[in-house]
Amino acid sequence: MSQPNDTRPNILFILADDLGWADLSVYGQTEYTTPHLDRLAAQGVRFTQAYANSAVCSATRFALITGRYQYRLPGGLEEPLAGTRQHLGLPAEHPTLPSLLKAAGYATALIGKWHLGSLPHHGPLKSGYDRFFGNYGGAIDYFTHKPGVGTHVPRDLYEGEVPVARVGYYTYILADETAKHIRAHAQQHPARPFFVSLHFTAPHWPWVGPDDEAVSQHLRELFHRDGGNLKVYATMVRALDTAIGQVLAVLDEQGMADNTIVIFSSDNGGERFAKTWPFIGQKTELLEGGLRVPTLLRWSARLAPQVSEQVTISMDWLPTLLAAAGTAPDAAYPSDGENILPVLLGTRPPYARTLYWRYKAQAQRAVRDGDWKYLKINENEFLFDLAHDVRERANLRERSPEVFQRLKQQWDDWNRAQLPITEDVYTHGVTPDTLADRYVPERSQRVVR
Repeated sequence: MSQPNDTRPNILFILADDLGWADLSVYGQTEYTTPHLDRLAAQGVRFTQAYANSAVCSATRFALITGRYQYRLPGGLEEPLAGTRQHLGLPAEHPTLPSLLKAAGYATALIGKWHLGSLPHHGPLKSGYDRFFGNYGGAIDYFTHKPGVGTHVPRDLYEGEVPVARVGYYTYILADETAKHIRAHAQQHPARPFFVSLHFTAPHWPWVGPDDEAVSQHLRELFHRDGGNLKVYATMVRALDTAIGQVLAVLDEQGMADNTIVIFSSDNGGERFAKTWPFIGQKTELLEGGLRVPTLLRWSARLAPQVSEQVTISMDWLPTLLAAAGTAPDAAYPSDGENILPVLLGTRPPYARTLYWRYKAQAQRAVRDGDWKYLKINENEFLFDLAHDVRERANLRERSPEVFQRLKQQWDDWNRAQLPITEDVYTHGVTPDTLADRYVPERSQRVVR
């Protein structure tokens, strides 16, 4: 447990939803500015080769919270989690980033989006968080907080496992709750470190900015194809930046800024209005635009401002943050991610990585091995050299056949260590019986390096 003079860092993990690579001005946006996130970048680490574990949201969240490939759990096979299958989600017994930090003495809270399984079988309070305020599902309206027009649920907004009501724009509500939470923690537990996950739904659809409350009253569906435009999207991202600025200001106010690790990232690449230049592709695609995400880290007490070319991925944050907190992953559930803290501290040079992805019953496959990337989309196969072709335009499969075949084989070897994606995942769902059949801990612990 923490000691009276505990000097371990607080941790604030901020996750955007569907944010594109160049949606921040520090990453290339020129139509508007994101001053608070730009300042965070100037004060810390800006990653140039950071990836999401998936091109869709809940699959990445499984990897982020467990530190492992999402395909080791049945819930990670459905991309993303959808519907009302109550038995599908993150098993309460699986160690998580919050549960491991909690065991090490941290106070833990999730404020925002969960999307890892529904009540009564799953939820943040069952997986290591002391407090939860937010939405259980994948998307809610920004003003009414309904999970879908025409549903019987009045709103998907909870304090713990109890429905609550709030008035206002959801992005700002989450910032208000986080600010109040951090202030209360500073007053009540000044010697205890905290871990706060602030998981926004912005800029995920519906396309509603902070001044568009009237739009919410006329939505026929949250996923409204007849709405949105670049201007509305810009207001959503700018509101996200403003909300994050509010929370960062509280860290300054409480004297916590220097020894708080602040991470900002996205759960996947951008959607239809996002800017992903210079990459191609978007959410749901294993092209770089669907996978590479803006990622920032500030820990002023230990890390000098820098631009890092280290290749990293969502599941790296569990071992990295546990190391910063002086603890480690559960040995029975070894992490597929890696601790990149030595690289950031300068005690180890950046190094090559091998990362794997698959999507929708293997209709898409990808491997990044060093600078090489193998990609398969339906029956079309490609080999790219990302060091010289980040836009994935020059297919080198005929020029470098040995590399092409090697990466294909590596993907097959890795895939055999993951749970199979079968058609029932997308047609009939996973029943309690098939869930028990698929979740075999011994198999899920196999690690391919």
